[in-house]
Amino acid sequence: MTAASAAASAVGSPLPKWQLALAVGAPVALGVGYIYYRNTTKPATKPSRGKSKPSTSENGTPASKQISIDGDENPKSKPTASPENESPLDKAQRFKNEGNSFFKAGKFDEAILHYNKAIETCPTENTNDLATFYQNRAAAYEQLKKFSAVKTDCTKALELNPLYVKALQRRARAMEHSNELEAVLEDITAVCILERFTNQKSLQMADRVLKQLGKQHAEEHMATKKPIMPSSHFIKTYLSTFHREPICPIIDESSDSEKLALINIQDALKDERYDDIIPLCTEVIDREENIDCSYKMKVLLTRATFYNLLGQYDNAIQDLNTVISSQTASNEVKVNALIKRACIHMQLENIEACFTDFDAAVKIDADCGDIYHHRGQISLLMDNIDEAKKDFQRAVDFNPNFGVAYGQKCYADYQYAVLKRDVEGIETAIKNFENALEKFPNCCECYTLYAQVLCDTQEFAKADDCLVKAFTLDPKNATVLVHRGLLYLRWNHIEKATGYIRKALELDDKCEFGYETLGTIEVQRGNLKEAIELFDKALKLSRTTVELGHIYSLKDAAKSQLSVSERLGPDVVWNLQRMSQTL
Repeated sequence: MTAASAAASAVGSPLPKWQLALAVGAPVALGVGYIYYRNTTKPATKPSRGKSKPSTSENGTPASKQISIDGDENPKSKPTASPENESPLDKAQRFKNEGNSFFKAGKFDEAILHYNKAIETCPTENTNDLATFYQNRAAAYEQLKKFSAVKTDCTKALELNPLYVKALQRRARAMEHSNELEAVLEDITAVCILERFTNQKSLQMADRVLKQLGKQHAEEHMATKKPIMPSSHFIKTYLSTFHREPICPIIDESSDSEKLALINIQDALKDERYDDIIPLCTEVIDREENIDCSYKMKVLLTRATFYNLLGQYDNAIQDLNTVISSQTASNEVKVNALIKRACIHMQLENIEACFTDFDAAVKIDADCGDIYHHRGQISLLMDNIDEAKKDFQRAVDFNPNFGVAYGQKCYADYQYAVLKRDVEGIETAIKNFENALEKFPNCCECYTLYAQVLCDTQEFAKADDCLVKAFTLDPKNATVLVHRGLLYLRWNHIEKATGYIRKALELDDKCEFGYETLGTIEVQRGNLKEAIELFDKALKLSRTTVELGHIYSLKDAAKSQLSVSERLGPDVVWNLQRMSQTL
Protein backbone atom coordinates (compact mmCIF):
# COMPACT_ATOMS: atom_id res chain seq x y z
CA MET A 1 0.00 0.00 0.00
CA THR A 2 1.24 3.46 -0.73
CA ALA A 3 1.86 5.96 2.02
CA ALA A 4 -1.17 7.92 0.88
CA SER A 5 -3.55 4.99 1.14
CA ALA A 6 -2.13 3.73 4.40
CA ALA A 7 -2.21 7.13 6.00
CA ALA A 8 -5.75 7.74 4.83
CA SER A 9 -6.80 4.39 6.22
CA ALA A 10 -5.09 5.11 9.51
CA VAL A 11 -7.18 8.19 10.07
CA GLY A 12 -10.33 7.08 8.25
CA SER A 13 -11.60 7.48 4.72
CA PRO A 14 -12.67 10.89 3.41
CA LEU A 15 -16.26 11.71 2.55
CA PRO A 16 -17.50 10.24 -0.71
CA LYS A 17 -17.27 12.95 -3.35
CA TRP A 18 -21.03 13.24 -3.81
CA GLN A 19 -21.44 13.77 -0.07
CA LEU A 20 -18.78 16.44 -0.23
CA ALA A 21 -20.70 18.15 -3.03
CA LEU A 22 -23.90 18.16 -1.02
CA ALA A 23 -22.06 19.29 2.12
CA VAL A 24 -20.75 22.38 0.38
CA GLY A 25 -24.25 23.33 -0.73
CA ALA A 26 -23.03 25.02 -3.93
CA PRO A 27 -24.01 23.93 -7.45
CA VAL A 28 -23.30 20.27 -8.09
CA ALA A 29 -20.29 20.13 -10.38
CA LEU A 30 -19.57 17.60 -13.08
CA GLY A 31 -16.85 15.25 -11.93
CA VAL A 32 -18.25 15.30 -8.40
CA GLY A 33 -22.00 15.48 -8.57
CA TYR A 34 -22.24 12.91 -11.34
CA ILE A 35 -21.08 10.22 -8.92
CA TYR A 36 -24.20 10.81 -6.85
CA TYR A 37 -26.48 10.54 -9.86
CA ARG A 38 -24.65 7.48 -11.15
CA ASN A 39 -24.96 5.69 -7.81
CA THR A 40 -28.68 6.38 -7.60
CA THR A 41 -29.43 5.18 -11.14
CA LYS A 42 -31.73 2.19 -11.26
CA PRO A 43 -31.16 -0.41 -13.98
CA ALA A 44 -33.65 -0.33 -16.79
CA THR A 45 -36.34 -2.98 -16.48
CA LYS A 46 -36.47 -5.66 -19.14
CA PRO A 47 -39.56 -5.74 -21.41
CA SER A 48 -42.19 -8.24 -20.32
CA ARG A 49 -43.09 -11.25 -22.43
CA GLY A 50 -45.99 -10.69 -24.75
CA LYS A 51 -45.34 -7.00 -25.23
CA SER A 52 -44.74 -5.77 -28.72
CA LYS A 53 -41.16 -5.15 -29.79
CA PRO A 54 -40.04 -1.63 -30.66
CA SER A 55 -40.86 -0.75 -34.24
CA THR A 56 -38.04 -0.46 -36.75
CA SER A 57 -37.55 1.34 -40.02
CA GLU A 58 -36.88 -0.25 -43.41
CA ASN A 59 -33.17 -0.71 -42.60
CA GLY A 60 -33.82 -2.04 -39.10
CA THR A 61 -33.19 1.25 -37.27
CA PRO A 62 -34.97 1.19 -33.87
CA ALA A 63 -37.72 3.75 -33.48
CA SER A 64 -35.94 5.05 -30.38
CA LYS A 65 -33.26 6.38 -32.70
CA GLN A 66 -35.82 8.50 -34.51
CA ILE A 67 -36.53 10.92 -31.67
CA SER A 68 -33.31 12.78 -32.40
CA ILE A 69 -34.74 14.94 -35.19
CA ASP A 70 -36.49 18.22 -34.44
CA GLY A 71 -39.61 19.92 -35.70
CA ASP A 72 -41.26 16.59 -36.39
CA GLU A 73 -44.72 17.76 -37.34
CA ASN A 74 -47.00 15.25 -39.02
CA PRO A 75 -46.13 15.63 -42.74
CA LYS A 76 -49.62 14.41 -43.74
CA SER A 77 -51.03 17.64 -42.32
CA LYS A 78 -48.87 19.67 -44.71
CA PRO A 79 -49.61 20.26 -48.40
CA THR A 80 -47.61 18.08 -50.79
CA ALA A 81 -47.20 20.88 -53.32
CA SER A 82 -45.93 24.38 -52.74
CA PRO A 83 -48.73 26.95 -52.83
CA GLU A 84 -48.10 30.11 -54.77
CA ASN A 85 -48.09 32.28 -51.65
CA GLU A 86 -45.71 30.02 -49.68
CA SER A 87 -42.91 32.02 -47.99
CA PRO A 88 -39.25 30.90 -48.17
CA LEU A 89 -39.41 29.87 -44.52
CA ASP A 90 -42.63 27.89 -45.07
CA LYS A 91 -41.02 26.19 -48.05
CA ALA A 92 -37.94 25.34 -45.96
CA GLN A 93 -40.15 23.90 -43.23
CA ARG A 94 -41.94 21.77 -45.82
CA PHE A 95 -38.61 20.38 -47.08
CA LYS A 96 -37.63 19.67 -43.49
CA ASN A 97 -40.90 17.83 -42.75
CA GLU A 98 -40.48 15.75 -45.90
CA GLY A 99 -36.94 14.99 -44.79
CA ASN A 100 -38.26 13.90 -41.40
CA SER A 101 -40.64 11.47 -43.12
CA PHE A 102 -37.77 9.89 -45.04
CA PHE A 103 -35.73 9.78 -41.83
CA LYS A 104 -38.49 7.91 -40.00
CA ALA A 105 -38.69 5.46 -42.89
CA GLY A 106 -34.97 4.81 -42.62
CA LYS A 107 -34.25 6.46 -45.98
CA PHE A 108 -31.43 8.63 -44.72
CA ASP A 109 -29.91 9.62 -48.07
CA GLU A 110 -33.30 10.96 -49.24
CA ALA A 111 -33.73 12.70 -45.89
CA ILE A 112 -30.38 14.43 -46.37
CA LEU A 113 -31.42 15.66 -49.84
CA HIS A 114 -34.51 17.30 -48.37
CA TYR A 115 -32.59 18.80 -45.42
CA ASN A 116 -30.20 20.23 -48.03
CA LYS A 117 -33.13 21.93 -49.72
CA ALA A 118 -34.40 23.23 -46.38
CA ILE A 119 -31.00 24.76 -45.61
CA GLU A 120 -30.67 26.30 -49.08
CA THR A 121 -34.18 27.78 -48.94
CA CYS A 122 -34.26 29.07 -45.37
CA PRO A 123 -33.65 32.82 -44.93
CA THR A 124 -30.38 33.45 -43.09
CA GLU A 125 -32.06 35.59 -40.45
CA ASN A 126 -34.06 32.56 -39.22
CA THR A 127 -31.15 31.23 -37.24
CA ASN A 128 -33.03 28.83 -34.95
CA ASP A 129 -34.74 27.19 -37.89
CA LEU A 130 -31.45 26.86 -39.76
CA ALA A 131 -29.89 25.33 -36.66
CA THR A 132 -32.70 22.75 -36.58
CA PHE A 133 -32.16 21.84 -40.24
CA TYR A 134 -28.42 21.35 -39.71
CA GLN A 135 -29.06 19.27 -36.60
CA ASN A 136 -31.56 17.06 -38.41
CA ARG A 137 -29.15 16.54 -41.28
CA ALA A 138 -26.48 15.63 -38.72
CA ALA A 139 -28.90 13.03 -37.30
CA ALA A 140 -29.19 11.44 -40.74
CA TYR A 141 -25.43 11.47 -41.22
CA GLU A 142 -25.08 9.80 -37.81
CA GLN A 143 -27.31 6.94 -38.95
CA LEU A 144 -24.98 6.52 -41.94
CA LYS A 145 -21.94 6.62 -39.58
CA LYS A 146 -20.51 9.65 -41.40
CA PHE A 147 -19.19 11.14 -38.18
CA SER A 148 -17.07 13.84 -39.76
CA ALA A 149 -20.18 15.24 -41.45
CA VAL A 150 -22.08 14.91 -38.18
CA LYS A 151 -19.47 17.01 -36.40
CA THR A 152 -19.49 19.64 -39.17
CA ASP A 153 -23.28 20.02 -39.19
CA CYS A 154 -23.58 20.10 -35.41
CA THR A 155 -20.90 22.78 -35.29
CA LYS A 156 -22.90 24.88 -37.77
CA ALA A 157 -26.05 24.37 -35.71
CA LEU A 158 -24.23 25.48 -32.56
CA GLU A 159 -22.84 28.57 -34.28
CA LEU A 160 -26.46 29.53 -34.90
CA ASN A 161 -27.76 28.36 -31.49
CA PRO A 162 -25.01 27.89 -28.87
CA LEU A 163 -27.46 26.38 -26.31
CA TYR A 164 -28.72 23.64 -28.65
CA VAL A 165 -28.57 20.54 -26.43
CA LYS A 166 -29.25 17.94 -29.13
CA ALA A 167 -26.48 19.34 -31.33
CA LEU A 168 -24.06 19.25 -28.39
CA GLN A 169 -25.03 15.67 -27.58
CA ARG A 170 -24.70 14.53 -31.17
CA ARG A 171 -21.37 16.28 -31.74
CA ALA A 172 -20.06 14.73 -28.53
CA ARG A 173 -20.99 11.25 -29.74
CA ALA A 174 -19.40 11.89 -33.13
CA MET A 175 -16.15 13.13 -31.62
CA GLU A 176 -16.01 10.16 -29.25
CA HIS A 177 -15.72 7.93 -32.32
CA SER A 178 -12.53 9.79 -33.28
CA ASN A 179 -11.26 9.74 -29.67
CA GLU A 180 -11.38 13.56 -29.31
CA LEU A 181 -12.01 13.05 -25.61
CA GLU A 182 -11.27 16.55 -24.32
CA ALA A 183 -13.66 18.10 -26.85
CA VAL A 184 -16.24 15.40 -26.06
CA LEU A 185 -16.00 16.20 -22.36
CA GLU A 186 -16.51 19.91 -23.01
CA ASP A 187 -19.66 19.29 -25.04
CA ILE A 188 -21.15 16.76 -22.63
CA THR A 189 -20.36 19.08 -19.72
CA ALA A 190 -22.35 21.81 -21.46
CA VAL A 191 -25.18 19.33 -21.97
CA CYS A 192 -25.24 18.33 -18.30
CA ILE A 193 -25.31 21.97 -17.22
CA LEU A 194 -28.05 22.91 -19.69
CA GLU A 195 -30.08 19.86 -18.63
CA ARG A 196 -29.50 20.86 -14.98
CA PHE A 197 -27.84 17.52 -14.21
CA THR A 198 -31.11 15.57 -14.51
CA ASN A 199 -30.46 13.39 -17.58
CA GLN A 200 -28.96 10.05 -16.54
CA LYS A 201 -27.67 9.19 -20.02
CA SER A 202 -25.74 12.44 -20.26
CA LEU A 203 -24.30 11.99 -16.78
CA GLN A 204 -23.27 8.42 -17.58
CA MET A 205 -21.56 9.57 -20.77
CA ALA A 206 -19.70 12.23 -18.79
CA ASP A 207 -18.66 9.58 -16.28
CA ARG A 208 -17.41 7.28 -19.03
CA VAL A 209 -15.45 10.00 -20.82
CA LEU A 210 -13.94 11.30 -17.58
CA LYS A 211 -12.68 7.81 -16.75
CA GLN A 212 -11.23 7.29 -20.23
CA LEU A 213 -9.61 10.70 -20.27
CA GLY A 214 -8.32 10.34 -16.72
CA LYS A 215 -6.73 6.99 -17.52
CA GLN A 216 -5.17 8.38 -20.71
CA HIS A 217 -3.71 11.40 -18.92
CA ALA A 218 -2.52 9.25 -16.02
CA GLU A 219 -0.58 6.92 -18.33
CA GLU A 220 0.99 9.88 -20.10
CA HIS A 221 1.88 11.45 -16.75
CA MET A 222 3.45 8.25 -15.37
CA ALA A 223 5.83 8.09 -18.33
CA THR A 224 7.53 11.34 -17.29
CA LYS A 225 6.61 11.62 -13.60
CA LYS A 226 9.39 12.56 -11.18
CA PRO A 227 9.19 10.54 -7.94
CA ILE A 228 8.65 12.62 -4.80
CA MET A 229 9.15 11.25 -1.30
CA PRO A 230 6.17 11.96 0.98
CA SER A 231 6.52 14.25 3.98
CA SER A 232 8.26 12.99 7.12
CA HIS A 233 5.03 12.82 9.05
CA PHE A 234 3.33 10.93 6.27
CA ILE A 235 6.07 8.30 6.31
CA LYS A 236 5.88 7.93 10.08
CA THR A 237 2.12 7.50 9.80
CA TYR A 238 2.63 4.77 7.23
CA LEU A 239 5.17 2.92 9.36
CA SER A 240 2.86 3.21 12.38
CA THR A 241 0.26 1.05 10.61
CA PHE A 242 2.56 -1.92 11.36
CA HIS A 243 2.63 -3.20 14.93
CA ARG A 244 5.85 -4.99 14.06
CA GLU A 245 8.03 -3.13 11.53
CA PRO A 246 11.31 -5.08 11.20
CA ILE A 247 13.14 -2.74 8.84
CA CYS A 248 16.89 -2.58 9.31
CA PRO A 249 17.77 -3.47 12.92
CA ILE A 250 21.48 -3.74 13.72
CA ILE A 251 22.85 -7.28 13.71
CA ASP A 252 25.40 -7.96 16.46
CA GLU A 253 27.20 -10.61 14.43
CA SER A 254 27.93 -8.28 11.52
CA SER A 255 31.41 -6.97 10.87
CA ASP A 256 32.48 -3.47 11.93
CA SER A 257 32.12 -2.12 8.38
CA GLU A 258 28.72 -3.75 8.06
CA LYS A 259 27.66 -2.32 11.43
CA LEU A 260 28.71 1.15 10.34
CA ALA A 261 26.66 0.91 7.15
CA LEU A 262 23.62 -0.26 9.10
CA ILE A 263 24.08 2.46 11.70
CA ASN A 264 24.11 5.03 8.89
CA ILE A 265 20.73 3.72 7.70
CA GLN A 266 19.29 3.76 11.20
CA ASP A 267 20.58 7.27 11.83
CA ALA A 268 18.90 8.44 8.64
CA LEU A 269 15.65 6.84 9.80
CA LYS A 270 15.95 8.41 13.24
CA ASP A 271 16.80 11.87 11.85
CA GLU A 272 14.00 11.61 9.24
CA ARG A 273 16.44 11.96 6.35
CA TYR A 274 14.22 9.72 4.28
CA ASP A 275 15.60 10.71 0.89
CA ASP A 276 18.92 9.18 1.97
CA ILE A 277 17.52 5.74 2.82
CA ILE A 278 17.48 4.17 -0.65
CA PRO A 279 21.09 5.18 -1.54
CA LEU A 280 22.36 4.00 1.87
CA CYS A 281 20.58 0.66 1.49
CA THR A 282 21.91 0.25 -2.04
CA GLU A 283 25.45 0.79 -0.76
CA VAL A 284 25.03 -2.16 1.62
CA ILE A 285 23.23 -4.40 -0.87
CA ASP A 286 25.86 -3.87 -3.59
CA ARG A 287 28.73 -5.12 -1.40
CA GLU A 288 30.64 -8.13 -2.72
CA GLU A 289 29.48 -10.39 0.12
CA ASN A 290 26.78 -12.96 -0.60
CA ILE A 291 23.45 -11.12 -0.68
CA ASP A 292 21.55 -14.09 0.72
CA CYS A 293 22.19 -13.37 4.40
CA SER A 294 19.77 -12.23 7.06
CA TYR A 295 20.97 -8.68 7.61
CA LYS A 296 20.91 -7.94 3.89
CA MET A 297 17.35 -9.25 3.70
CA LYS A 298 16.36 -6.61 6.26
CA VAL A 299 18.18 -3.94 4.29
CA LEU A 300 16.38 -5.10 1.13
CA LEU A 301 13.09 -4.88 3.00
CA THR A 302 13.98 -1.35 4.11
CA ARG A 303 14.80 -0.28 0.55
CA ALA A 304 11.63 -1.91 -0.77
CA THR A 305 9.61 -0.02 1.85
CA PHE A 306 10.97 3.31 0.65
CA TYR A 307 10.65 2.40 -3.03
CA ASN A 308 7.00 1.73 -2.17
CA LEU A 309 6.64 5.11 -0.45
CA LEU A 310 8.29 6.78 -3.43
CA GLY A 311 5.86 5.11 -5.81
CA GLN A 312 8.54 3.07 -7.61
CA TYR A 313 6.57 -0.15 -7.44
CA ASP A 314 8.59 -2.23 -9.90
CA ASN A 315 11.73 -1.67 -7.86
CA ALA A 316 9.86 -2.34 -4.63
CA ILE A 317 8.40 -5.60 -5.89
CA GLN A 318 11.80 -6.75 -7.17
CA ASP A 319 13.33 -6.30 -3.70
CA LEU A 320 10.32 -7.86 -1.97
CA ASN A 321 10.50 -10.89 -4.30
CA THR A 322 14.12 -11.44 -3.27
CA VAL A 323 13.20 -11.28 0.42
CA ILE A 324 10.17 -13.56 0.07
CA SER A 325 12.12 -16.23 -1.86
CA SER A 326 15.15 -16.04 0.47
CA GLN A 327 16.18 -19.08 2.52
CA THR A 328 17.77 -16.97 5.25
CA ALA A 329 15.20 -14.22 5.82
CA SER A 330 13.26 -14.69 9.06
CA ASN A 331 9.54 -15.42 9.03
CA GLU A 332 8.89 -11.98 10.49
CA VAL A 333 10.71 -10.32 7.59
CA LYS A 334 9.00 -12.53 4.99
CA VAL A 335 5.54 -11.83 6.40
CA ASN A 336 6.18 -8.08 6.40
CA ALA A 337 7.39 -8.32 2.81
CA LEU A 338 4.28 -10.27 1.77
CA ILE A 339 1.99 -7.70 3.40
CA LYS A 340 3.73 -4.86 1.56
CA ARG A 341 3.72 -6.70 -1.76
CA ALA A 342 0.03 -7.50 -1.30
CA CYS A 343 -0.75 -3.83 -0.74
CA ILE A 344 1.24 -2.81 -3.83
CA HIS A 345 -0.73 -5.35 -5.88
CA MET A 346 -3.87 -3.68 -4.58
CA GLN A 347 -2.62 -0.27 -5.70
CA LEU A 348 -1.92 -1.73 -9.13
CA GLU A 349 -5.44 -3.25 -9.23
CA ASN A 350 -4.19 -6.83 -9.16
CA ILE A 351 -6.73 -7.96 -6.57
CA GLU A 352 -6.15 -11.70 -6.95
CA ALA A 353 -2.38 -11.37 -6.39
CA CYS A 354 -3.07 -9.11 -3.41
CA PHE A 355 -5.12 -11.65 -1.49
CA THR A 356 -2.86 -14.52 -2.59
CA ASP A 357 0.02 -12.77 -0.80
CA PHE A 358 -2.07 -12.27 2.33
CA ASP A 359 -2.93 -15.99 2.29
CA ALA A 360 0.77 -16.83 1.94
CA ALA A 361 1.58 -14.61 4.91
CA VAL A 362 -1.06 -16.38 7.03
CA LYS A 363 0.52 -19.75 6.19
CA ILE A 364 3.87 -18.52 7.48
CA ASP A 365 2.56 -16.89 10.66
CA ALA A 366 -1.16 -17.15 11.33
CA ASP A 367 -0.75 -15.26 14.61
CA CYS A 368 0.62 -12.07 13.06
CA GLY A 369 -1.92 -9.32 13.67
CA ASP A 370 -0.41 -7.05 11.01
CA ILE A 371 -1.65 -9.41 8.28
CA TYR A 372 -5.28 -9.05 9.35
CA HIS A 373 -4.96 -5.32 10.06
CA HIS A 374 -3.77 -4.51 6.53
CA ARG A 375 -6.08 -7.00 4.85
CA GLY A 376 -8.93 -5.47 6.83
CA GLN A 377 -7.99 -2.01 5.57
CA ILE A 378 -8.14 -3.21 1.98
CA SER A 379 -11.48 -4.95 2.53
CA LEU A 380 -12.81 -1.74 4.07
CA LEU A 381 -11.64 0.29 1.06
CA MET A 382 -13.33 -2.25 -1.22
CA ASP A 383 -16.58 -1.98 0.80
CA ASN A 384 -16.27 -5.61 1.92
CA ILE A 385 -17.38 -4.59 5.40
CA ASP A 386 -18.09 -8.10 6.65
CA GLU A 387 -14.57 -9.33 5.82
CA ALA A 388 -13.02 -6.14 7.18
CA LYS A 389 -14.87 -6.60 10.47
CA LYS A 390 -13.60 -10.17 10.84
CA ASP A 391 -10.00 -9.22 10.03
CA PHE A 392 -9.88 -6.26 12.40
CA GLN A 393 -11.21 -8.50 15.16
CA ARG A 394 -8.35 -10.94 14.49
CA ALA A 395 -5.85 -8.07 14.44
CA VAL A 396 -7.04 -6.93 17.87
CA ASP A 397 -7.08 -10.49 19.21
CA PHE A 398 -3.39 -10.90 18.35
CA ASN A 399 -2.34 -7.32 19.20
CA PRO A 400 -4.76 -6.17 21.91
CA ASN A 401 -2.59 -3.19 22.82
CA PHE A 402 -2.28 -1.83 19.26
CA GLY A 403 -4.50 1.27 19.31
CA VAL A 404 -4.52 1.82 15.54
CA ALA A 405 -5.99 -1.63 14.91
CA TYR A 406 -8.44 -1.26 17.79
CA GLY A 407 -9.75 2.01 16.35
CA GLN A 408 -10.12 0.44 12.90
CA LYS A 409 -12.05 -2.44 14.43
CA CYS A 410 -14.49 -0.05 16.10
CA TYR A 411 -14.92 1.84 12.83
CA ALA A 412 -15.55 -1.38 10.86
CA ASP A 413 -18.05 -2.56 13.49
CA TYR A 414 -19.91 0.74 13.15
CA GLN A 415 -19.96 0.56 9.33
CA TYR A 416 -21.18 -3.04 9.49
CA ALA A 417 -24.00 -2.11 11.87
CA VAL A 418 -25.03 0.80 9.62
CA LEU A 419 -25.03 -1.53 6.60
CA LYS A 420 -27.25 -4.02 8.45
CA ARG A 421 -29.40 -1.25 9.93
CA ASP A 422 -28.63 -2.69 13.33
CA VAL A 423 -29.48 0.02 15.87
CA GLU A 424 -28.11 -1.96 18.81
CA GLY A 425 -24.94 -2.69 16.85
CA ILE A 426 -24.46 1.02 16.15
CA GLU A 427 -24.87 1.83 19.85
CA THR A 428 -22.41 -0.92 20.78
CA ALA A 429 -19.84 0.33 18.26
CA ILE A 430 -20.12 3.87 19.66
CA LYS A 431 -19.68 2.57 23.23
CA ASN A 432 -16.63 0.59 22.09
CA PHE A 433 -15.18 3.77 20.60
CA GLU A 434 -15.60 5.51 23.93
CA ASN A 435 -13.88 2.56 25.62
CA ALA A 436 -11.10 2.80 23.05
CA LEU A 437 -10.45 6.43 23.99
CA GLU A 438 -10.11 5.37 27.64
CA LYS A 439 -7.87 2.44 26.76
CA PHE A 440 -5.75 4.37 24.22
CA PRO A 441 -5.92 8.01 25.34
CA ASN A 442 -2.85 8.89 23.28
CA CYS A 443 -3.90 7.23 20.02
CA CYS A 444 -4.61 9.97 17.46
CA GLU A 445 -6.27 7.55 15.03
CA CYS A 446 -8.93 6.49 17.56
CA TYR A 447 -10.03 10.10 18.00
CA THR A 448 -10.04 10.78 14.26
CA LEU A 449 -12.06 7.67 13.41
CA TYR A 450 -14.54 8.34 16.20
CA ALA A 451 -14.92 11.90 14.92
CA GLN A 452 -16.07 10.52 11.56
CA VAL A 453 -18.68 8.37 13.26
CA LEU A 454 -19.91 11.38 15.25
CA CYS A 455 -20.00 13.41 12.04
CA ASP A 456 -22.19 10.74 10.44
CA THR A 457 -24.60 10.99 13.37
CA GLN A 458 -24.44 14.81 13.07
CA GLU A 459 -22.91 15.29 16.51
CA PHE A 460 -20.66 17.94 15.03
CA ALA A 461 -19.53 19.66 18.23
CA LYS A 462 -18.51 16.38 19.82
CA ALA A 463 -16.75 15.33 16.61
CA ASP A 464 -14.86 18.60 16.58
CA ASP A 465 -13.71 18.01 20.16
CA CYS A 466 -12.28 14.65 19.06
CA LEU A 467 -10.37 16.22 16.18
CA VAL A 468 -9.03 18.96 18.44
CA LYS A 469 -7.76 16.24 20.79
CA ALA A 470 -6.26 14.30 17.88
CA PHE A 471 -4.38 17.35 16.67
CA THR A 472 -3.17 18.09 20.21
CA LEU A 473 -1.72 14.58 20.35
CA ASP A 474 -0.19 14.87 16.88
CA PRO A 475 0.31 18.56 16.01
CA LYS A 476 2.19 17.73 12.79
CA ASN A 477 -0.64 15.67 11.35
CA ALA A 478 -2.03 17.72 8.47
CA THR A 479 -4.58 15.04 7.63
CA VAL A 480 -6.39 15.71 10.90
CA LEU A 481 -6.85 19.33 9.82
CA VAL A 482 -8.23 18.18 6.47
CA HIS A 483 -10.75 16.01 8.29
CA ARG A 484 -11.64 18.95 10.47
CA GLY A 485 -12.26 20.91 7.30
CA LEU A 486 -14.56 18.15 6.03
CA LEU A 487 -16.39 18.21 9.35
CA TYR A 488 -17.04 21.94 9.02
CA LEU A 489 -18.33 21.39 5.48
CA ARG A 490 -20.94 19.02 6.87
CA TRP A 491 -21.59 21.62 9.56
CA ASN A 492 -22.21 24.26 6.88
CA HIS A 493 -19.29 26.48 7.88
CA ILE A 494 -17.59 26.68 4.50
CA GLU A 495 -15.08 29.43 5.25
CA LYS A 496 -13.88 27.66 8.39
CA ALA A 497 -13.67 24.44 6.43
CA THR A 498 -11.43 25.87 3.74
CA GLY A 499 -9.42 27.65 6.43
CA TYR A 500 -8.54 24.40 8.17
CA ILE A 501 -7.57 22.71 4.92
CA ARG A 502 -5.34 25.63 3.99
CA LYS A 503 -3.70 25.37 7.42
CA ALA A 504 -3.12 21.68 6.69
CA LEU A 505 -1.30 22.57 3.48
CA GLU A 506 0.79 25.17 5.28
CA LEU A 507 1.74 22.50 7.80
CA ASP A 508 2.48 19.85 5.16
CA ASP A 509 2.96 21.00 1.59
CA LYS A 510 3.00 17.34 0.50
CA CYS A 511 -0.51 16.57 1.75
CA GLU A 512 -2.11 15.25 -1.44
CA PHE A 513 -5.40 14.64 0.38
CA GLY A 514 -5.54 18.34 1.26
CA TYR A 515 -4.97 19.56 -2.29
CA GLU A 516 -7.55 17.15 -3.70
CA THR A 517 -10.18 18.03 -1.10
CA LEU A 518 -9.67 21.79 -1.35
CA GLY A 519 -9.69 21.57 -5.13
CA THR A 520 -13.00 19.73 -5.03
CA ILE A 521 -14.47 22.40 -2.76
CA GLU A 522 -13.27 25.21 -5.02
CA VAL A 523 -14.97 23.50 -7.98
CA GLN A 524 -18.20 23.58 -6.01
CA ARG A 525 -17.69 27.24 -5.21
CA GLY A 526 -17.11 28.09 -8.87
CA ASN A 527 -13.41 28.92 -8.37
CA LEU A 528 -12.36 26.71 -11.27
CA LYS A 529 -8.93 28.19 -11.99
CA GLU A 530 -7.88 27.84 -8.37
CA ALA A 531 -9.26 24.30 -8.31
CA ILE A 532 -7.18 23.33 -11.36
CA GLU A 533 -4.03 24.68 -9.69
CA LEU A 534 -4.79 22.61 -6.59
CA PHE A 535 -5.36 19.45 -8.63
CA ASP A 536 -2.02 20.04 -10.38
CA LYS A 537 -0.31 20.05 -6.99
CA ALA A 538 -2.11 16.85 -6.03
CA LEU A 539 -0.99 15.21 -9.28
CA LYS A 540 2.67 15.77 -8.43
CA LEU A 541 2.16 13.80 -5.21
CA SER A 542 0.04 10.94 -6.58
CA ARG A 543 1.87 7.62 -6.91
CA THR A 544 -0.21 5.20 -8.94
CA THR A 545 -2.04 5.28 -12.25
CA VAL A 546 -5.28 4.79 -10.31
CA GLU A 547 -4.63 7.80 -8.07
CA LEU A 548 -3.52 9.90 -11.03
CA GLY A 549 -6.56 8.87 -13.05
CA HIS A 550 -8.86 9.97 -10.23
CA ILE A 551 -7.20 13.39 -9.83
CA TYR A 552 -7.06 13.91 -13.58
CA SER A 553 -10.80 13.20 -13.77
CA LEU A 554 -11.41 15.96 -11.24
CA LYS A 555 -9.07 18.32 -13.05
CA ASP A 556 -10.50 17.52 -16.50
CA ALA A 557 -14.02 18.10 -15.18
CA ALA A 558 -13.00 21.48 -13.79
CA LYS A 559 -11.25 22.44 -17.04
CA SER A 560 -14.29 21.52 -19.09
CA GLN A 561 -16.57 23.57 -16.84
CA LEU A 562 -14.23 26.53 -17.12
CA SER A 563 -14.24 26.25 -20.91
CA VAL A 564 -18.03 25.93 -21.03
CA SER A 565 -18.40 28.89 -18.69
CA GLU A 566 -16.23 31.02 -20.96
CA ARG A 567 -18.12 29.83 -24.04
CA LEU A 568 -21.67 30.17 -22.76
CA GLY A 569 -21.06 32.93 -20.25
CA PRO A 570 -20.58 32.41 -16.51
CA ASP A 571 -23.99 33.88 -15.67
CA VAL A 572 -25.79 31.32 -17.83
CA VAL A 573 -23.86 28.43 -16.29
CA TRP A 574 -24.21 29.67 -12.74
CA ASN A 575 -27.96 30.34 -12.99
CA LEU A 576 -28.65 26.95 -14.53
CA GLN A 577 -26.61 25.22 -11.83
CA ARG A 578 -28.37 27.14 -9.09
CA MET A 579 -31.73 26.21 -10.57
CA SER A 580 -30.67 22.54 -10.57
CA GLN A 581 -30.48 22.62 -6.78
CA THR A 582 -34.25 23.14 -6.52
CA LEU A 583 -35.24 20.30 -8.81
